[in-house]
Amino acid sequence: MRRRAWWLIVLTVIVPGSAQLVAGNRKMARIGITATLGFWALGLLALIIGLINRSWLVAIVTFPILVGVLAAALFGYALLFAILAFDTLRLMRLGRLYNRDRWIALAGLVTASVMATSAISWAGNTAGVSAGALGSIFNQGGYTSPVDGRYNIMLLGADSGSDRFGLRPDSISVISIDATTGKTVNIGIPRNMQRVSFSSGSPMLQVYPNGWTCGIDCLLNAIYKDVTDNHAELYPDAVKRGSTPGIEATRDAVEWVTGLTIQSYVLIDMASFSALIDSLGGIDIDVKQRLPIGGQNDDASDAKGWIEVGKQHMDGYHALWYARSRHTTSDYDRMNRQHEVENAVLKQMEPANVLTRFQSIAGAGEKLVKTDIPAPMLATYVELATKARKQGIKALPLVPPLVDQVRPDFEAIRAKIKSTLAANGPK
Repeated sequence: MRRRAWWLIVLTVIVPGSAQLVAGNRKMARIGITATLGFWALGLLALIIGLINRSWLVAIVTFPILVGVLAAALFGYALLFAILAFDTLRLMRLGRLYNRDRWIALAGLVTASVMATSAISWAGNTAGVSAGALGSIFNQGGYTSPVDGRYNIMLLGADSGSDRFGLRPDSISVISIDATTGKTVNIGIPRNMQRVSFSSGSPMLQVYPNGWTCGIDCLLNAIYKDVTDNHAELYPDAVKRGSTPGIEATRDAVEWVTGLTIQSYVLIDMASFSALIDSLGGIDIDVKQRLPIGGQNDDASDAKGWIEVGKQHMDGYHALWYARSRHTTSDYDRMNRQHEVENAVLKQMEPANVLTRFQSIAGAGEKLVKTDIPAPMLATYVELATKARKQGIKALPLVPPLVDQVRPDFEAIRAKIKSTLAANGPK
């Protein structure tokens, strides 16, 4: 009887339903074994698809509806496993075992059942959270095509804290990705660039036919707020396309500056960026210069605190201030620190770390990101991102002495971008 009890436990754990097949209800056995074999078949199919073409598998696991169905199926399977385990307890006939064997067998079944049910439920919950996050962030349909062999994504870091009047994108970049090799160039565009104009056909040219040229009040990052407050009617379909008038006007300006076609944008809420870093367990930064936290005075005499020099493990609050601190340094130093933080976050995006912290990361991501990247493009971008991470990202900051921010030579800027992209294309 002792040997029989342990065999029933093993059968329940390995093939749920098989214990009922050999010693119990055949109808219940068929349900359990069919469900188990179904999940095994799905796993084998996923493995085969991944071996044939990994991008197909990525497309499947990033499709919100399919992931939602999988989550529901996993929760159902977890409930079925719990029922089968409870029925196995009846089949074990504990009353016919010696007292010591009875308690050991009971403990064995309970432990195995709790661990298996928890694992299946965790997988179902993870899939459900994933489906919710994907559906919330990537809610646009359709596809985008590469232009001149590249995908160009405008990345905006927006800061709308309580000490600021309105939202302005203080961090502006174009991530240009080769559609074949995944080689990526991060083109950093200073927020204080002046004398910019707008791409051909932009409705902004109706209001500013000579471009955005009014001196210190017409910095590149001020376009967002100006359009949001005064000219939103120029982009009547922006919200329906998953964007805003301010973002679209900024896109038109960035296209003119770079000479590139921008297929999509990603807006990062810097306040929520802090929550993402916390959800990752913090990041490691080697601080080269002492930096103030907060404060309005030029000498930082009213700072709330300081970020000291040296290697530090930062939480989200300190990492955000490391990236945004402006006192005692220039905007260009600030751009470099933002790139440091971006790279540190990428290092923390290791599979093991992401899996163990997935729910908190997904929760932070829903508040962090706004984008018009179509959901069907996720598989393509994930595949390219994997290639880009292996090869590294080439940085092209458009800062002095390469570029004069007050009187930029835009033809020279476009030529430099073109030559850099050519050097980071297919070989």
